[in-house]
Amino acid sequence: MTEKVVAYGMPEPRLDYVTCASPAGTHRMAYWEWGDPDNDKVLLCVHGLTRTGRDFDRLATRLASDYRVICPDIVGRGQSDWLINPTFYVVPQYVSDVLTLIARLNPRQLDWVGTSMGGLIGLALAGTLAMSAQLQPRPEQAGMPKSETLRLGKIILNDIGPSLSLSGLERIGTYVGQPMSFDSFGQATDYVRSISTGFGEHDQQGWEALTQHVFTEQDGKWIKNYDLRIAEPFAGQSAEIVKASEALLWSAYESISSPVLVVRGESSDLLTAETAKQMLARNTHAGLHVVPNVGHAPTLRTDDQIDPIRNFLLA
Repeated sequence: MTEKVVAYGMPEPRLDYVTCASPAGTHRMAYWEWGDPDNDKVLLCVHGLTRTGRDFDRLATRLASDYRVICPDIVGRGQSDWLINPTFYVVPQYVSDVLTLIARLNPRQLDWVGTSMGGLIGLALAGTLAMSAQLQPRPEQAGMPKSETLRLGKIILNDIGPSLSLSGLERIGTYVGQPMSFDSFGQATDYVRSISTGFGEHDQQGWEALTQHVFTEQDGKWIKNYDLRIAEPFAGQSAEIVKASEALLWSAYESISSPVLVVRGESSDLLTAETAKQMLARNTHAGLHVVPNVGHAPTLRTDDQIDPIRNFLLA
């Protein structure tokens, strides 16, 4: 399929869907695709809480000659369906959906880039795979031939780790799920800019690109392009629940045996410098790259942010 060229001179990705299941029924998850669809070397890029797969347009364009780059809109966001029951807007459901997507892609090699929530999904997936490998019966015990098991290759965690700063979570909670309606795209862009100071400096074109897929026009108004009910399970997280989740995330993180690159915004309020230091100490396969003059989270749109990731993945 020939790629179209859209605004800002960038190639338009292909859009496809995969049907997933939750305890409440089925739903379609959209995913954006760059590169050769027959390439079995796959890079899966997963976005943050209220964002979409189109956040990775520039990164995907840079890597499309080496990978089949897949960037899903996690359920409830972008072009994906909304869940019937909002209580399933949680990481275990997202992991289930991603596993369904991976089964369709059938990659020989699977590398991962996860920004914020996307990194948590990657950690939870890594933990799930590690546990499955431990519990999986040996082929001779099951009476079945040996088969290849799914494993993650190189992993990039963009401004996220097993320990989450409560102050950062509280800041995000002030705007997640809040209904917003604007008379123009320009007003929507100004709003995104106002709540995204952690993204660092961008020109007007950059802020427009960061807005165009997280707001949508409806009846002459610009509204958020996600199910506002994703805020319900997010708001239900107490300090006790967060701490219990951290124990599981650290276990998952320590189980990773492939190379990990931790990307941290220098002034991030979600991934602290102390947590990043612990991540290096608790997994010898991990390295750290700090992005100057950025908080939560680096947008991976500029060469100085993309180049370290590309070098890590292709080394």
